[in-house]
Amino acid sequence: MSRPRHRAHVEGLSLWAPTLPGWTVARAVLRGEATAGPPRPIPPPACLPAAERRRAPLTVALSLAAAEEAVQACGRPAAALLAVFASAHGDLPVIDDICRTLVHTPTLVSPTRFLHSIHNAPAGIWSQHHRNGLANTAVSGAQHSFAQGLMEALIQCEAEQRPVLFVAYDTEAVGALTHTTASRGSLAAALVLAPQPGPHTLTRLDWALERSPCDAPAPATAAAQCLRDNAMAPALPLFEALATQRPASLAWPLSARQSLRLDLAA
Repeated sequence: MSRPRHRAHVEGLSLWAPTLPGWTVARAVLRGEATAGPPRPIPPPACLPAAERRRAPLTVALSLAAAEEAVQACGRPAAALLAVFASAHGDLPVIDDICRTLVHTPTLVSPTRFLHSIHNAPAGIWSQHHRNGLANTAVSGAQHSFAQGLMEALIQCEAEQRPVLFVAYDTEAVGALTHTTASRGSLAAALVLAPQPGPHTLTRLDWALERSPCDAPAPATAAAQCLRDNAMAPALPLFEALATQRPASLAWPLSARQSLRLDLAA
């Protein structure tokens, strides 16, 4: 029996990695029109005051770089968007730093570092500095974090009939965490989803939940394959399809028994 189909429209998007710094570069590389260059540092978040910009950890800089580019492309004010932020592991470098401080000099734990270790820190910082009083959601679902976050954003877009910013990001494990966490490199992806088509619509997404398992899609291009060890690598096949602007059908596992299927229109 076929499952009910739902619909959303992409109005803005971004892909950020040290070798793919923003959607203009990433789209050209994923289309085979350019090659990935040497790694570049993630820029500090322009939306933050100077003092906070200097203290912002990599996860905040990475996620906000993607969020800002996607929001600028969609033509909507940031304050008008619901937001869903997804990360499998949160800020691994900050967590490692706090753990080492607790072991060696526990009285010197920084309150600011502790704030940045909280899983919803990027979502909270983004909302605060855009004066966005709407609901924001922080999602973590282990190896299914990208799919779980995307599902949450699609459901909110459908249920609330409002545009939603979806940001998915993860960084590299460091220190003792490398023994338990397999995330490598830095990667962030962002989409602005709207319930209805509009002047900034880029493509249509038809989606459904299915009661069946599936394997996560694998990236096809060489540039994307270089990022496959990051926890947000499941996002890459979607952005490869968005770059080529061709119809595509993709599915991601949500659990051992359920999957999310997405069909991209031309």
